[in-house]
Amino acid sequence: MSNEKASFRTRAVHVGNEVDPATGAVVAPVHFATTFRQPGAGVWGEYDYSRSGNPTRSALQRTLASLEGGVNSLAFSTGMAAIHCVTMLLSPGDMILAGSDIYGGAYRLFHKICDRAGIGITLVDFTDLDAIASAIRPETKLLWGETIGNPQMSILDLPSIAKLAQSSGILFGVDNTFGTPALIRPLEHGVDIVMHSATKYLGGHSDCLGGTLAVADKALYDQLYYIQNATGAVLDPMSCFLLSRGIKTLDVRIRAQSETAMKLAVWLKGHPQVSRVLYPGLEDHPGHELASQLMGDHFGAMVTFELRGDKVQTATVCQSTKLFCLAVSLGAVESLIEQPATMSHASYAPEDRIRFGITDGLIRISVGLESYDDLRNDLETAIASAIA
Repeated sequence: MSNEKASFRTRAVHVGNEVDPATGAVVAPVHFATTFRQPGAGVWGEYDYSRSGNPTRSALQRTLASLEGGVNSLAFSTGMAAIHCVTMLLSPGDMILAGSDIYGGAYRLFHKICDRAGIGITLVDFTDLDAIASAIRPETKLLWGETIGNPQMSILDLPSIAKLAQSSGILFGVDNTFGTPALIRPLEHGVDIVMHSATKYLGGHSDCLGGTLAVADKALYDQLYYIQNATGAVLDPMSCFLLSRGIKTLDVRIRAQSETAMKLAVWLKGHPQVSRVLYPGLEDHPGHELASQLMGDHFGAMVTFELRGDKVQTATVCQSTKLFCLAVSLGAVESLIEQPATMSHASYAPEDRIRFGITDGLIRISVGLESYDDLRNDLETAIASAIA
């Protein structure tokens, strides 16, 4: 069987991770070289300078392209560098139409950086196809959303939005950090560009920064590669190695974490001090049916819930957990907890936090690989200590 025809889990281990032909090593060497000897003056080899291409980065990109179902992929120094590269496809006067349930860093990039280049930004509810269609203008050149929204856990109808974008001649890009290619592969649903903050689930161990883009169209890949090479936000070889290592266990990790997240969501839903739980695995989640179609029976490891208490009590809960570490980021083997309004989404304008439901009582947890019983008890103790 060809590795490219194998299952997702097998390809995550073998594609891009072939045995080193020079030594027989089952883990390929990391290539730290910044420059490469050429066959002749004006005659270029496969690699010339590590900004333009590096064997370790190429191996990672082959793995990602296989897992995403794309023609190729690109590895960046951070997830924000990857999103920035996408926005550099645009020109002054163009518009980005983005979902309202997006990461605070993307919000900041669109509102505080892209605007300096004359690129406009409009946010709408991306779960409402009519709202998207009504907001499209002649200058709209990019739709940007998140497969699982951050922090409201909204679910996008990827095939329908992709058809709308195609009919309007607009690029459609998504951040699939919460979903991971193990659960959702947006390119299979007609999306043009899929991005990951590889720092999260792809790496999985809170020890490297990175971002990725994958596309299904060769011409679009060539455009993005040109921008990356020209601007230089490439991923270093050591981080590429760490990501390649992390991806080998991605499928196992995200499924185990999703199962624990589901149990916690059900438990939180019945907690007297919790007013609402946002998790697509719950049957009363507005996007549950769509999530089931896109992801099957695993719904990711991110859970958002709202306490009945005030801002101070919410902060106290976040600060009182022992296993859940109070920290930004997500997607690693250790569980994390945060208050979006003051942490991951502090970049939102206050009026937009109110408009989009990012309340002071909202708590976001990233479920790791600890046991369900231990994580539940940790949350129970923290909530009890904060809200009598």
